Amino acid sequence: MESYRTLTDGALLESVLTRDEQAWSELVRRYRGLIFRCITKVTSKYASVLSSDDVSEIFADVLVNLVRDDMRKLRAYDPARGSKLGSWIGLISIHTAYDYLRQHARQPMLDRLDHALERESADPSPEEAVMAHERWERLGRLLESFTARDRRFVDLYFSRGMAPEAVAEAMNISVKTVYSKKNKIRVKLERMTRRLPAIANDNDAGLPLAA
Repeated sequence: MESYRTLTDGALLESVLTRDEQAWSELVRRYRGLIFRCITKVTSKYASVLSSDDVSEIFADVLVNLVRDDMRKLRAYDPARGSKLGSWIGLISIHTAYDYLRQHARQPMLDRLDHALERESADPSPEEAVMAHERWERLGRLLESFTARDRRFVDLYFSRGMAPEAVAEAMNISVKTVYSKKNKIRVKLERMTRRLPAIANDNDAGLPLAA
């Protein structure tokens, strides 16, 4: 693992795109601090309505966004455009944070989000085109390992953004169970995304996704 720490960003990315598990772990280690800084740069404006759990959820979302669709966002990175890999990952992190805020429809924020996302150029960039799809439609193969009941929970709570009380009523569970299940699913997704390069190879051979 120590040898991966000496790789340049370009060489590390090449290894990650071959689904090298150790390279992926190094990428997460190398940019973990940057991702959290970008997230907190967005969420600090809304500290009164966000918690540390929200920040952790956004971090997990960033990891999902990096590996979904055969690492499409990472493959879209083009050093010829003059930006560093860290800048690209930071931009993805910022967009993911804003997407999270929109998804959860915290009304006091909404009128400030569009202004925050304005760009100098009107031309859509590659990352904007990639990010146009709904966040929770991107989970794909990750959700295949979930039970039907957990997939329904993901749809109700995360994708539709229903209130915990509404989810509890729809699934005939307690509100306390909603919060417990939310945390368990978030941790499971984060675990899976950290191991995804190796998991994806296993799944090609028909092996189940492990929690």
